[in-house]
Amino acid sequence: MYLEHFGLTEPPFRITPVTVFFFSGANRGEILDALIYSISEVEGIIKVSGEVGSGKTMLCRMLLEKLPKHIETIYLANPSLSREEMLYAIADGLGLSIEGQRVGIIMQNIQNKLEEKAREGKRIVVLVDEAHAMPPDTLEELRLLYNLQVGNAKLLQIVLFGQPELNAKLDQPNMRQLKDRIAHHFHMQPLSRGILENYLMFRMRAAGYHGPNIFSSAAIKLIAAASNGLMRRVNILADKSLLAAFVEDTHNIEARHVQAAMRDSELKTTPVLPGKKMLWASTAAVSLLLALLAAWWILDKPPMSLRHNEGTPLPLATQSAAPPMATQAMIALPNNMPASIPAIVPRQPLAPPTVAVAISPPTPIAMSSDPASKKSSLFEQRLAAGKLLLEQKKAIASIQLFYNEEVNPTRIEGFLKRANALGKLSEIYLLPARFGGKNGLRILYGAYPSIEAAHRAVKELPARYQEAFATSTYIF
Repeated sequence: MYLEHFGLTEPPFRITPVTVFFFSGANRGEILDALIYSISEVEGIIKVSGEVGSGKTMLCRMLLEKLPKHIETIYLANPSLSREEMLYAIADGLGLSIEGQRVGIIMQNIQNKLEEKAREGKRIVVLVDEAHAMPPDTLEELRLLYNLQVGNAKLLQIVLFGQPELNAKLDQPNMRQLKDRIAHHFHMQPLSRGILENYLMFRMRAAGYHGPNIFSSAAIKLIAAASNGLMRRVNILADKSLLAAFVEDTHNIEARHVQAAMRDSELKTTPVLPGKKMLWASTAAVSLLLALLAAWWILDKPPMSLRHNEGTPLPLATQSAAPPMATQAMIALPNNMPASIPAIVPRQPLAPPTVAVAISPPTPIAMSSDPASKKSSLFEQRLAAGKLLLEQKKAIASIQLFYNEEVNPTRIEGFLKRANALGKLSEIYLLPARFGGKNGLRILYGAYPSIEAAHRAVKELPARYQEAFATSTYIF
């Protein structure tokens, strides 16, 4: 109805997962890349959790598209399968005809087929959507399937996508054997208010819009409060706000349009979901896997082509020579290490983060003789400071506040002036980066001697930064 009014070629805020609308901000792109690496190179069951409407199904669909060709997928969209129905579904995905056979025979046929695939150099992964609704007996059967192996290699990889209730289900005593085999857990963060504007305009542009930003700051604030940062709710409110603006014959989305959408959707402003305290562990897992991903690329693994749409921020790739999936953590191999030996080859599951008691505040690394102070603009100062940070090689990690796919000194200058007013300018570093073949910038906060120190420092960020940015750990 409003497509022609806004110059759109298709509805931008459909709630049906369409991969052309995949948004890689708010840790989605990082999780996607880490999942591809984990499935390709690491053993262990993988779990992805997130609230209703946080984008789990969209991520699953993206994974189906982006996995390498030697990895074959079996997608289980219906979680309420019995044990036997699940085995039939997997057998059907493998191209087996086993109608009427006993469970034991089905299992044997599946194992034989998986061994045949392994000899062909292929890897099989089962993607389970809405896994929180899967019966315990079916989950246990999945565990038994995961145990199948030939020699030292597992024949099957499993990824569970589910709501937080999946965590509660796995905490039950009868699920402990399955839980122990989960090597990696990723949590889907809600969209922060600062990311929300990027998300809204990314969807608009993916649908053919070419004009300026149409969402006012008051409208974005209302959408953020009413949606709790959950993509499905954001899409519903944004869609109805566009309709309200169309009825008014205006092209700007104001607070009154969002309020009309909220009334129509029966949504009210609610407190923001308290997820930050538990999300740092997931961020740490992503950062560690991304570090492994860097080593993987350095060791001349075949590249995987990932397509990122216009306006989609790429969370990875710090050097111009890096391929599209190159991670933000670039790891150098020692000079005396043979090329055939990887710098990092962790085959065991990553240990879960532990809760430290009486941790002293992280100490940033002091940078000596900053030449950037002589530059004529704040932008040039902090760009020189970022260069010095890399040259001195004292820091291990930093906190990435955000990143731009283009170099826009005027826009960054405004941010730096506000940082200066906060007394935090000396903590800001600008690093050049490449995003999908374009020159861009990473905006970092602080320089820390370890990844753990950077994780702890997130809690000490200025309140407005914690509210505005979906931060991640940047590893030098």
